[in-house]
Amino acid sequence: MIMVIDVGNTHIVLGVFAGDELVTSWRIGTDRRRTSDDLGMLVKNLFSFRSLESRDIEAIAMSSVVPPLIHTFSQMCRDYFGKKPLVVGPGVKTGMPIRYENPREVGADRIVNAVSVIDRYGVPAVIIDFGTATTFCAISRSGEYLGGAIAPGIGISTEALFKEAAQLPRIELTRPQQVIGKNTVASMQSGIYYGFAGQLEGIVKKMKEEIGNDAVVVATGGLAELICSGTDCVDYIDPDITLWGLKIIYEKNK
Repeated sequence: MIMVIDVGNTHIVLGVFAGDELVTSWRIGTDRRRTSDDLGMLVKNLFSFRSLESRDIEAIAMSSVVPPLIHTFSQMCRDYFGKKPLVVGPGVKTGMPIRYENPREVGADRIVNAVSVIDRYGVPAVIIDFGTATTFCAISRSGEYLGGAIAPGIGISTEALFKEAAQLPRIELTRPQQVIGKNTVASMQSGIYYGFAGQLEGIVKKMKEEIGNDAVVVATGGLAELICSGTDCVDYIDPDITLWGLKIIYEKNK
């Protein structure tokens, strides 16, 4: 079995593959204060809950956009699983040319997602990841990573609105039945939901004009299902593309 770990700014997603089957996955909160022992005991408990054995893990692949946690997770992997993880970064084979001015600036999660989409959905492609930031990535017809767009994430945008506007309350994000809100909460939900849905449609449309209108559009991330339910510009919603991408990259490097 192979364990894969994606460390994001807000959440950490872990998965276990047995052959070509994603056996299980977990999503936990990111906490930079956790030690390798904290993480080791946490992951051990998750394994125990699913009746998995750590000794069955043959290899570990990891991506991280939180540099301080790379060492912490690497130490955890060595101490609790006896494995040195493959960490996605410079020097790791992806099979995908990166046409960024400085390839080292591209987040590991964006690279992993792109490798996964190329393998699972084809090219050209537009990939949207609803995370702490909302990222849009463009893949050319020849399988090259071209670049993309980065926008403030839905969560931090909503929180900023609450903090900076004294009379606006903190709200639950849902899809309103109509755009015209009849009270403050409904108006905020409408502005946030349809605002981000419109952003999604606008950026996807512009990217397709540059890489081809036949580009497949794949969305992932915690709020992908909610936001994409209000638009028809997304072809696939796949919450596990990062985990699959890590498995694919591991197999290219083993």
